[in-house]
Amino acid sequence: MAQIDAFFKLMNEEGASDLHMVAGQQPALRIRGDIERVKFKVLDNESLKKMLYEICPEDKIKIFEETGDLDFGYEIPGLARYRCNFFQQKYGIGAVFREIPSEIMTCDELGLPKVISQLAELPKGLVLVTGPTGSGKSTTLAAIVDEANKIRKDHILTVEDPIEFVHKSQQSIINHREVGTHTKTFSAALRGALREDPDIIMVGEMRDLETISLAMEASMTGHLVFGTLHTLNAMKTVDRVVEIFPANQQGQVRSTLADALRAVVSQTLFKRVDKKGRMAALEILICTPAVRNLIREGKTYQIPSVMQTGKKYGMQTLDDAIMAMLLKKRISPEDAYTNAVEKQKFLRYLRKPPSDFTEV
Repeated sequence: MAQIDAFFKLMNEEGASDLHMVAGQQPALRIRGDIERVKFKVLDNESLKKMLYEICPEDKIKIFEETGDLDFGYEIPGLARYRCNFFQQKYGIGAVFREIPSEIMTCDELGLPKVISQLAELPKGLVLVTGPTGSGKSTTLAAIVDEANKIRKDHILTVEDPIEFVHKSQQSIINHREVGTHTKTFSAALRGALREDPDIIMVGEMRDLETISLAMEASMTGHLVFGTLHTLNAMKTVDRVVEIFPANQQGQVRSTLADALRAVVSQTLFKRVDKKGRMAALEILICTPAVRNLIREGKTYQIPSVMQTGKKYGMQTLDDAIMAMLLKKRISPEDAYTNAVEKQKFLRYLRKPPSDFTEV
């Protein structure tokens, strides 16, 4: 057993999402969104490096020592998988570990709206799950892929950096590919994917022009493509995809995206006040003909009003989702106000003036 495994067990027992191990500081856990120190000695660089290198493959150590950054996956059978990030900082080595549960929660168990599980039934197109870092995008995406795995007889291909949730083939065949281990880049994996007879492709992160372009191309050639982006809402997601392309291509990209896009799910995580744990507020955009026209014409600023009137299709704005959670007393007014888009609606629920004076 690796020395660091004891910290992973503590992390699991405390219900922490992340473990921070940094030279010059005590270890720390992120519990329900807050950093909590572990009662342990201050970590010195040499002993921490030895502890971290114990779980790191030799070829990855070489990459880390050359670049100062590293991502890889680590698993403790029967406990969980971990997304590991090593980095160099002023006082030596540092690492952050994100726990990925062994059991994949279903859409129902996560309390997601019914339309989310229905995305797994789409024959083709592009579905984007977006939100800030640590907002639960991977968990939502894993639940959708799990649903597809149960109900479809297809080939599902996932490309991630590193592999997070591990699915066992059920009705479908599932193949997992890790960037840096099984393929050089996301774009290389996507180019290869089109020759691997996939029906569904899951792209862990659409981080550059080539990956986004290939994902759109795959979705236009009869594949169902799921991907993630670090954007805050549906409107900004559409803008981000278009703006990553050169200005002279953006008109064509809008037209292609309007045809390819099927849905955008943007989520934000909240600390619950009614019980332990966290829950996600979801903004859901379903690409109806009206939405497609807005994307084609570059009128993305009108998307929020279409979501307001498109509730019968399963659409909802982030503010509506936040308000529903607030009225059920599941989240605090302060959290609701901080994460809302139109903050004015939430002002009257605050017990004292907002702490962010720049938003007033």
